[in-house]
Amino acid sequence: KKRCGHLDNKKLIPLEKMVKKIKSAVKSKKDKNFLVIARTDANTVEGIQKTINRIKAYEDAGADAIFPEAMKDEKKFEKIAKTFLLANMTEFGKTKILTSKKLENLGYNIVIYPVTTQRLAMKNVEVGLRVIMRDGHQNNIIAKMQTRRRLYELVEYDKYNKPGKKITDFKTDGHE
Repeated sequence: KKRCGHLDNKKLIPLEKMVKKIKSAVKSKKDKNFLVIARTDANTVEGIQKTINRIKAYEDAGADAIFPEAMKDEKKFEKIAKTFLLANMTEFGKTKILTSKKLENLGYNIVIYPVTTQRLAMKNVEVGLRVIMRDGHQNNIIAKMQTRRRLYELVEYDKYNKPGKKITDFKTDGHE
């Protein structure tokens, strides 16, 4: 679970050290579904050609996917899209937000939205808490909330509900 990181006080970790870390991670894999994703911040520090060099070295070291950070425009995305690549579409970052279809057309295999759901949730939490502070109750925002029934559907609660057990034995009826 340790994250290697690629920048150390604005200096890149030497290529040889990163290759060694990737090889070690690949060798340690116990599950075929576990992916070793190597990140490179070389574009920000050293430019696109050094990024391409690192991508090739990480591929050769056995990384399952490469995450080139801070690709600012489509031309840079396209220039490095020759491997199994991950694109980071976070809001308010350095990277221009591209559609998943555009990224697929550029050759990207994985797109992550690492903070999108948190930002959506926290914006709604903030709005909801303001309403509660203003009104002294949540009655005016209940319709905007996820129901208990929907929550249970999403977490597949019925798979874990054990009749006769005090903690998990209750019904979702009436909690629309």
